[in-house]
Amino acid sequence: MTQSQTFSNSPMKASSIIGTSVVNPKHESLGDIKEMVIDPQTGKVAYAVVSFGGFLSMGEKLFAIPFSAFAYNPSENEYVLDASKETLKAAPGFDADHWPAMSDEKWNRELSSYYDRAPYWE
Repeated sequence: MTQSQTFSNSPMKASSIIGTSVVNPKHESLGDIKEMVIDPQTGKVAYAVVSFGGFLSMGEKLFAIPFSAFAYNPSENEYVLDASKETLKAAPGFDADHWPAMSDEKWNRELSSYYDRAPYWE
């Protein structure tokens, strides 16, 4: 191949994803991406950690959401999560000082099930 190709889904740096807005299909703000969680064995992005609620990062709740649950909207530079605010409020979350044990298979499976996704390693 001698020609340069442009990918429709070009790779992105994690630093350009962190801080990106998350909205639902109604374009209601759900928060923003605070962190990316990567499986070191496969290199797959397992979760995006989204913040929701709080004021000036105080009282903010964090949610690990399977990255496959998001759709990227390049024209708005935002991630769309097909979930209502109520669904996210009831989702399993955590605070910044008490992250879940992400190596726990049961936790991973329950989280994937909540968002109706297959576990990232399957």
